[in-house]
Amino acid sequence: MTVTYPRKFQDNLGARDILKRVVGDRELHLITLNRYRYNEQRSCKDLTELIEKLNGQPRELIKDLSHHIADEARHAMWLTDLLIDLGADIGTPPGISYIDEFEKLIDQSSYDEAGTLEDGIIAPLAAINVTEKRGCEYFSAHIYALKQAPQTEENIKIRETIEKILPEEAGHVRWGNRWLGKIADKSPEHRQKVEQAKRKYAAIEQAAYESGMDITLGAELRRVTRLVEVANTMPIWERPQYLMERLPQALLAPELQFTRIQAAQKAWQRNPQEFMEKFVPMFINGIKKSEVETEKTKV
Repeated sequence: MTVTYPRKFQDNLGARDILKRVVGDRELHLITLNRYRYNEQRSCKDLTELIEKLNGQPRELIKDLSHHIADEARHAMWLTDLLIDLGADIGTPPGISYIDEFEKLIDQSSYDEAGTLEDGIIAPLAAINVTEKRGCEYFSAHIYALKQAPQTEENIKIRETIEKILPEEAGHVRWGNRWLGKIADKSPEHRQKVEQAKRKYAAIEQAAYESGMDITLGAELRRVTRLVEVANTMPIWERPQYLMERLPQALLAPELQFTRIQAAQKAWQRNPQEFMEKFVPMFINGIKKSEVETEKTKV
């Protein structure tokens, strides 16, 4: 069975590159931790809705999902305690929500399609699996960045919390792989359905991930490109409706405009000179080009 891994941001910046910068900026660091908390908390709700949808069958999966919820709730609790200890905000994180973007990109009619029992669980399992992989990538990169950073009491406390979470998240990935593998082994038809679902939700996850981070000029068109990539994983007859329902939102993206304004205001308030020297060029040129220019100035 094909193994899928999270892709870099715009095929350029990996999780380690991103987390190195996050750890060096306390305000951004605390916002990132709060996003982890929010995602773990939100997953409890989504997993509960899945259990209710499955209505008791298959029993083994219901049992596993209930344990999964307990793990996610414990992670949210650890992160909440950590943030409170650090005097940080525990409200809804600012910016574009990764989970909200993921849910917008899901074709809900296909996701909820009953069919056979296996059909009803392949899509949710593929969706859970791909988001857990992203979580593991980020937690691992975060631990690495914290080990390279000054070993302050705060950084050590943050690292120890994430180190408690990562093994359980890795266990969730292995669990999802086992379930998907077990279904794929039933028949060539099952294997085809599993592989198609994995491709589809990997494309959805990448689109949601990049939409949550990309606020630079031209982000709307890049959203459309990622939307087409998702549509290309679907049967041809499903693509036109999927695209037509989501193209206006991708092109207009009101939450993107709001996030841009918030980011610009915050950057200006923090340091007007840095706003002109770093934020404006990054916004105009895009993250990739700005990274190249920054490296050139260092040489």
